[in-house]
Amino acid sequence: MFVFEVEGKDVNSFARCGKIVTGHGVIQTPVFMPVGTQATVKALTPDDLYELNINVILANTYHLYLRPGADLISKARGLHSFMNWNKSLLTDSGGFQVFSLSRLRQITDEGVYFRSHIDGSRHFLTPEMVMNVQQQLGADIIMCFDECCAYDCSYEEAHNAVTRTTKWAERCLSAHEPEGQALFGIVQGGMFEELRSKSMDQLIPLDFPGYAIGGLSVGESKDDMYRVLSFTAPKLPDDKPRYLMGVGSPEDLLQGVKNGIDMFDCVLPTRLARHGSAFTSKGRITVRNFTFAEDFSPLDDECDCYVCKNYSRAYIRHLIKAGELLVHRLLSIHNLYFLENLMKNIRNSIKIQKFNEFHHDFLVKYNSSSNARN
Repeated sequence: MFVFEVEGKDVNSFARCGKIVTGHGVIQTPVFMPVGTQATVKALTPDDLYELNINVILANTYHLYLRPGADLISKARGLHSFMNWNKSLLTDSGGFQVFSLSRLRQITDEGVYFRSHIDGSRHFLTPEMVMNVQQQLGADIIMCFDECCAYDCSYEEAHNAVTRTTKWAERCLSAHEPEGQALFGIVQGGMFEELRSKSMDQLIPLDFPGYAIGGLSVGESKDDMYRVLSFTAPKLPDDKPRYLMGVGSPEDLLQGVKNGIDMFDCVLPTRLARHGSAFTSKGRITVRNFTFAEDFSPLDDECDCYVCKNYSRAYIRHLIKAGELLVHRLLSIHNLYFLENLMKNIRNSIKIQKFNEFHHDFLVKYNSSSNARN
């Protein structure tokens, strides 16, 4: 079961709001999806995520294939049952992880040879194998196997990656058993608009139920990312969800929505939490800094999350300095609440035709503090 419906559009931009319906519930869009790489959003339980009104999370095919293995998860009746998560799940294909392991892999037209980052064992991933693994995992939304290239790669390298990504998408489609799972295609092309067009021209006729934009937020400048995003996103089918992979800072979420993106994911909120940083309405703060040692105000005085209602900056800083694990949970709850609340406010602003005003006002305040780290 997979349905996407656009329920509202902003008249002054490409922003839109709507919903995705899967076999595990309704996802209001635009949506930010927390990343649960190894079948867990770090430091949090499913109940924590339910309390945050999170309806979809992402898990990582590459990591779960290596450990504990798709066969074991299949024996546990799939990933939902294995991790005790009863809402929607998306699994990525492992293409980005293969890209990030450039020293450990060799790409061919048939597939990718790579060595495990865990034990050095040798593996070979093909589009058909990736489909089989994701079908065993049983997520509601799954991704085609693709080749992601570096932001500073040559035109020839990006062209070859687009060609290979298309061929792999066709093979994924042939191997895909559509019962209960929606398969998304992934647009590649590096920083080259001509290649982005070529990738879309080749993938859109394959009629996937959704399309992702890959190969952004991989080290390029904000200007380049926004240029490619604004060129690519509005050209994707209007009646299908558009997914910008690996993006999660507030300013990037707003820019993505402005260009018509419906889905986002990123490790940023929980990674920042593990490094002692928090989103606030006036920018990011590093709570471990001495300036917060006697600051008994909440992380964000405009936030209604559990953490801001119950704990001070001084207490959270104390936990960081003492090496207490509780701080990872508290900051993760706050950071995810902040982004989920941002997405809710974005959806509401689109419904009342005030997205541009909201976008402007949010960024003015977010960039107003000397603590802002964008």
